[in-house]
Amino acid sequence: MNDLRFFNPYSDVRLTANRLPHWQQEGAVYFVTFRLADAIPQDLRARWSAERDTWLQLHRQPWTSKVEQEYHKRFSAAIDQWLDAGHGACIFNRIDCVSIVDETLHFFDGKRLALISFVIMPNHVHVLFVQHAGFPLERLLRSWKTFTARSINKLLGRSGPLWQRDYFDRLVRDRHHFANCIRYIRRNPKKAKLKPARYIVYQSEVAQSIN
Repeated sequence: MNDLRFFNPYSDVRLTANRLPHWQQEGAVYFVTFRLADAIPQDLRARWSAERDTWLQLHRQPWTSKVEQEYHKRFSAAIDQWLDAGHGACIFNRIDCVSIVDETLHFFDGKRLALISFVIMPNHVHVLFVQHAGFPLERLLRSWKTFTARSINKLLGRSGPLWQRDYFDRLVRDRHHFANCIRYIRRNPKKAKLKPARYIVYQSEVAQSIN
């Protein structure tokens, strides 16, 4: 844990954007959420997007730590609440589907990233990891989502988008934030009132050391 690199506001930041902005620093720790395409109803998503767009016009990046906290309290928390409500088909209630995601996340561990912790919920995934140089965030997420979508669609005999196009990510700022991310992952199933058979949690030795 002493070797972990947290967000450094005085170091270079790589900003990429799809429909959401993404900050990147090589070798940093990330908390990422990606979800199934049907996990949030369209009306909720449209209202959220409109409110968020207005807020972003009034709060230009780069943000201070306080402004970033306000953003996540207003917008990330809403997404988390809707995800935990269990909207959509929730295909990760099926052990064969959730196993594909589990194996895919582990496949690049030690190669393209260092896994710290993750939870696979019925309709979304939270992952805490260290990014390795040469594998930017968007490339890593694209490989996870492309492989799992192809495999799960084949398994279910379906076609079309499986995952929501974008993803939510946070550069972990410090040890306190890091510990909170681990606790969030660990407690998310209980918060969503899930039975053990309806989720998978992984914790590395580093994650297990956090109370």
